[in-house]
Amino acid sequence: MYGEDVLKEQWRRKKVVPEVDAEIDLVVEDADSGFCGAVVGFELGAVVLEDRFGKRRNFPLTPAAFLLDGRAVTLRKPVASPAPPQRKITASGSIAVDGVKAQVAKASRIWVEGIHDAALVERIWGDDLRIEGVVVEPLDGIDDLAAAVSAFRPSRDRRLGVLVDHLVPGSKESRIVAAVTDPNVLITGHPYVDIWQAVKPDRIGIKKWPVIPPGRNWKEGVCEAFGVREPADMWRRILREVSSYKDVETPLVNSMERLIDFVTVG
Repeated sequence: MYGEDVLKEQWRRKKVVPEVDAEIDLVVEDADSGFCGAVVGFELGAVVLEDRFGKRRNFPLTPAAFLLDGRAVTLRKPVASPAPPQRKITASGSIAVDGVKAQVAKASRIWVEGIHDAALVERIWGDDLRIEGVVVEPLDGIDDLAAAVSAFRPSRDRRLGVLVDHLVPGSKESRIVAAVTDPNVLITGHPYVDIWQAVKPDRIGIKKWPVIPPGRNWKEGVCEAFGVREPADMWRRILREVSSYKDVETPLVNSMERLIDFVTVG
């Protein structure tokens, strides 16, 4: 008569071979061949090991086929971690905020000299301004700026920012701006004759903007230099090359950032 199965207890005690992720640089030994090396990658379902002499061999990922610190292990290919979501950046360089709707327009405003200025500001800072609820309005030049500011009636809750072209010492623009002293108005500007010139010249395929003689209409002179008949056509050519703040000169970027900060404070 035979008693209980003599192998039963051995079966119960059979060791489970652990599974180990075959991370890059993990050093293991192939149990059959004795080849020892570090994990350097995977090819066609096999792990690639490289020994200390730089020799590489491929081994299938079969159960209990490797030794790790002298113990049998089953290597498995690590599950790739999902790539972290990339932050979306607006054309102005700020972090885009998903799911935020444009605010109702605040009382504060930003004025620019003309429709081309407004179009360029919209192209770069439009997303930011919609979130802040700030409207950009084009003027027809700044000759009557002091009167326009007075009619706007700025206050602490109704601030006004103004972007001025060619705001350099001794210019007509600087004299006009000096007449506005309201503390609830911030006027900034850039040194360029026209907002066109604030676009980096290499963006439209030139080394520098053409020099237009004093007394000549600047935009007409630029159009002639480019062989373009209509300023509107030239402007479309310029604007389509602008997609972010990186496409315009730093003085314009700094001036606009200051205006946005000023009218959105509080």
